[in-house]
Amino acid sequence: VIKKFDDWSWKAVVPSIIGYFVILMGMVVYFHDTLMPGEQIAKLITYTLDTLMIAVTLVVVAVPEGLPMAVTLSLAYSMTRMMKTNNLVRKMHACETMGATTVICTDKTGTLTQNQMQVHDTNFYGLSAQTLGNDKGSLLIEEGIAVNSTASLDYSDAEAVKILGNPTEGALLLWLKKAGVDYLNLRESAEVLEELSFSTEHKYMATIVKSSLFEGKTILYVKGAPEIVSGLCKNFENNVSKTDIESQLVEYQNQAMRTLGFAYQIIDSKADVFKDGKIVADNLTFMGVVAISDPVRLDVPAAVAECMNAGINVKIVTGDTPGTAKEIGRQIGLWTAKDGDKNIITGPEFAALSDEELDKRVLDLKIISRARPMDKKRLVEALQRKNQVVAVTGDGTNDAPALKAAHVGLSMGDGTSVAKEASDITIIDNSFSSIGKAVMWGRSLYQNIQRFLLFQLTVNVAACFIVLFGAFMGEESPLTVTQMLWVNLIMDTFAAMALASLPPSESVMKDKPRDRNAFILNKAMYQNILGVGGFFFVLLLVLLYVFEHSNITQLTDLLNVQLGASDGLTPYELTLFFTIFVMTHFFYLFCARAFETGKSALHFKGCKGLLIIATIILVGQIAMVEIPGLQNFFNVTGLKFEDWVIIIVGSSLVLWIREIWSLLKKI
Repeated sequence: VIKKFDDWSWKAVVPSIIGYFVILMGMVVYFHDTLMPGEQIAKLITYTLDTLMIAVTLVVVAVPEGLPMAVTLSLAYSMTRMMKTNNLVRKMHACETMGATTVICTDKTGTLTQNQMQVHDTNFYGLSAQTLGNDKGSLLIEEGIAVNSTASLDYSDAEAVKILGNPTEGALLLWLKKAGVDYLNLRESAEVLEELSFSTEHKYMATIVKSSLFEGKTILYVKGAPEIVSGLCKNFENNVSKTDIESQLVEYQNQAMRTLGFAYQIIDSKADVFKDGKIVADNLTFMGVVAISDPVRLDVPAAVAECMNAGINVKIVTGDTPGTAKEIGRQIGLWTAKDGDKNIITGPEFAALSDEELDKRVLDLKIISRARPMDKKRLVEALQRKNQVVAVTGDGTNDAPALKAAHVGLSMGDGTSVAKEASDITIIDNSFSSIGKAVMWGRSLYQNIQRFLLFQLTVNVAACFIVLFGAFMGEESPLTVTQMLWVNLIMDTFAAMALASLPPSESVMKDKPRDRNAFILNKAMYQNILGVGGFFFVLLLVLLYVFEHSNITQLTDLLNVQLGASDGLTPYELTLFFTIFVMTHFFYLFCARAFETGKSALHFKGCKGLLIIATIILVGQIAMVEIPGLQNFFNVTGLKFEDWVIIIVGSSLVLWIREIWSLLKKI
């Protein structure tokens, strides 16, 4: 945001030009009013320095140097508050970038689903493993699950056994426990000779053990994607056919089940089973399939709908089968039967697309099943080529490239440290609904910065031109250096603090994503800055003219003004002018807060910070005018109680006119 505003190269030129005009007009007025300037060198130098100081101060006031602070405060405030919505922001810029997100590429397990795996059904062909007896087939299944696993169970809490490690593997161990099988005893009894870790490339894992259950024989156990594992097998229990297996898998997958296939082979201990990270054994026997359920999170369908209504495309990238991914997509409202399979693609099909073919299809894709980590990175890069702002989720080490490539990388709370280091935000509870809240915060943050600029630049328009035209009218600046610095403090620094701490609005999720390359000042802001700022300028200019051409000694005399020449503005009149200037913009602060919210400017829910700052500004203004020690410093004099009443009531019309106008627009 700061960079884009800095690119507005003429933002400091306008106030600088005005400053030069102030100096020039001041000198013209001086020489016009002074008959013998040669005899008043000292006065000339003093006058020149005063005019120069006014001009420099005007430039300082006009340039919104509080913008970096406003941005930093908004980001810091958002980071702190987003923690309460389970978003741990690791990189500050990600808060604002989330508000411009147009595509979210999300994992399935844990993000869309509850990540509470449990065995739903089993189908071990020709074996009695469904009841887990003591026959040979059952023992093979029991030992295979126990030893070919990286998970463990935590029994420290007797009422709730916890899974340590992969939830899918943990679900298998819980299934054994429920059947009365001690997996630890089986694991400790078998001697592990060699292991092949699970990889998303080959989609299986394998372990070679010297079995204690089968007279010390060496057995290879394999577990992984059923279609991959069955493809490695030469033998099938009970002569089951691959067609039967595929039919069973489709049935499970249509119920959004995660499926695992199991195989084994009794081997020669010296046999070359693994080569180049793959299984080369050629006599595997396929034992059967396990279906594991993982229900969709209850809040996810509504969260996905909210993001889609906000103009954000959601894409599922998962290693699960097409059937499982499709069913999950249907349950969360991302995919319907009417869509068909045109928006669904598998990892191998995705990899086979050329970059040109991918660029044509990438925006329409909704689900990528059987995806590999590099598929996710390539998807992100393809979307970025289409000028999309991409957020991507990931929890594994292999997801790090995609997390780094995305505009916003979202790691999961239970993900690996590598994934978290590569990410910009960590979703503590892993839920997609938390991602939606991050988008809401990002959009609200951007609007807060816009509101600050709206308020600041409106003040600048009025201040710059009133000082400039004051010089044209032949008067010294109606605002002194100290007064303008006070205006700069309350309208820049304090305003930044007030508007940066505004709470997020859920209404921003009804808007479409903003153009990330668009300038921060939009059409509505230009209209308000020029319209309201111009109105304040005209109002104050008229007030200045009345003061200059009247003989008033108090504000109530304005009711019966008698125009006439005067020797200049009195301290009392200058105090009135300064106070009216501050109070009109004080009430406009509340109008700026309500900009593009659709709410009343008097809606203060969650705006504690704004009210505190507003109180400080009001008390500070009264104090500087009424406390003798501050009066000399700010070149003001005391006002009567009725003066304050008239000023506050009159200035508050800024607020009431805005409220009436808002009501009329709703009719």
